[in-house]
Amino acid sequence: MHEIIHPEGWAPAKGYANGVLTADGRLFIGGQIGWTAGQRFESRDFVGQAEQALRNILAVVEAAGGAPEHITRLTWYVTDKREYLARQGEMGAAYRRVLGRHFPAMTMVVVAGLVEDEALVEIEATAVIPRG
Repeated sequence: MHEIIHPEGWAPAKGYANGVLTADGRLFIGGQIGWTAGQRFESRDFVGQAEQALRNILAVVEAAGGAPEHITRLTWYVTDKREYLARQGEMGAAYRRVLGRHFPAMTMVVVAGLVEDEALVEIEATAVIPRG
């Protein structure tokens, strides 16, 4: 058994689930991009989009009853390696604003593009939500 997790107030997901929570508390979060709950990009900037994507991940985790410390894995897909490397300090500050000093296992992959043309980064996550 599993439960679809969709944060309250978010626009409907089209053809996918934002999160799937299993009976044993594993939460699988589909790739989140830098748009808002209404599926609008407020930032055209890499760091701004990454911060919004992390906020989206946290919203799914919280909707499932979890907190940042329950996130166990992040996989980042970025379209511009050079920009990421040049802005690591800013990126670190944005990360800490959203997730604090919790650092799960992470992977970063450079991709040619993402499905949404305006997206500069997509992040998927796994969390383990305590049950009972």
